[in-house]
Amino acid sequence: MQTHFTAEQLRDPDTAEANKILRTCVHCGMCTATCPTFLLLGDELDSPRGRIYLIKDMLEQNRPASELEVRHVDRCLSCLSCMTTCPSGVHYMHLVDHARRHIEETYVRPWPERALRSVLAKVLPNPSLFRLSLRAAALARPLGKLIPGQSMTAQRLRGMLALAPAALPPPSKVQEAQIHKAEGTRRGRVGLLTGCAQKVLNPSINEATIRLLTRMGIEVVITPGQGCCGALTHHMGQHDPAMAAARANIAAWSAEMNGEGLDAIVVNASGCGTTLKDYGFMFREEPEAEQAAKVSALAMDITEVLETFAYAATREKPGLTVAYHSACSLQHGQKITALPKQLLTRAGFTVKEPAESHICCGSAGTYNILQPEIAGQLRARKLENLNRTRADVIAAGNIGCMTQLAGDALPVVHTVELLDWMAGGPKPKGLPA
Repeated sequence: MQTHFTAEQLRDPDTAEANKILRTCVHCGMCTATCPTFLLLGDELDSPRGRIYLIKDMLEQNRPASELEVRHVDRCLSCLSCMTTCPSGVHYMHLVDHARRHIEETYVRPWPERALRSVLAKVLPNPSLFRLSLRAAALARPLGKLIPGQSMTAQRLRGMLALAPAALPPPSKVQEAQIHKAEGTRRGRVGLLTGCAQKVLNPSINEATIRLLTRMGIEVVITPGQGCCGALTHHMGQHDPAMAAARANIAAWSAEMNGEGLDAIVVNASGCGTTLKDYGFMFREEPEAEQAAKVSALAMDITEVLETFAYAATREKPGLTVAYHSACSLQHGQKITALPKQLLTRAGFTVKEPAESHICCGSAGTYNILQPEIAGQLRARKLENLNRTRADVIAAGNIGCMTQLAGDALPVVHTVELLDWMAGGPKPKGLPA
């Protein structure tokens, strides 16, 4: 794609990167075939190619974002399916992230949306505030159907209440800053990102991760000072809060790396993992560039760590069929596709993959709150495909997907919970007897 940025514009490293990405695109349109929003809406501007044209025009003219760009960029899930499909290697993720920051800095949204985005940015990354908000939402949940109208604000309020769980698990002390010693001879030492929303919604994921790794002889370190990975605010275009969150994590893990050392930084929420693996790029012009690159190099999904340390099951085959839901951030963001299914098969499960496994479930961070209608359509489509597998349980590697898919006939559990069970841990809740 031909671009026309000025020399002055190209002195900005973010604009220079956008220029490089834009020039890689050859207009082929193959991305449209796997874009969820284009499949649903049929609008070229709701495809990666269409959004690329909008972003190019906005950035080249160095003008504030208009309602047109905002509407179509906001509808992008950042599922990154287009990056898997693209034959030219267009790094759409970095381009749309830059566009979102430009939108956030130059466009004034209607006040209800500004207020909602501000609340989400403050509440979701903070486990204490998030827990309080979910308790309040659980009380208000029965009132959701009484909210009138089809305005976006009404849809979002109903969507948020529908997503709120009826009950929350109690806080888990296992997730607090500490060192979980390896059982037997220590074979490795890893840091664990315990996350923010996941700590509140489903602490059993971190508990299963710690149990499984320590039984395998791996010491698990939960460093003081770590917190949200920054993905939630990063994908809303809120640059400074995202960088602040990431900077705190980099400092926490760097101190540990410079001390006793780490063999890996384990992530069991694939959306967070994609962001951690991008810290090197995000901080390329920052004083922490070298430290950030080291953190990115050490970041590994839990399935990668289990494979590295030769995971093996110890129980008899359970006789259960698992429908494996491949989170977009895992299959498209991190290019981890076969490994989770291989581990589940090795553990003794019959694994089935649903049709359209490359299409997003509609979670996408805060997307199911900010774009509830599209997210709802994608959820229904995904659940229909998962139910057709006639499996006993759905396994996924991302808390956002798990929350989005919950509430249907099939129980939804994290892949690591099933693997922990088959290696001596407790049976995950909700599984058939």
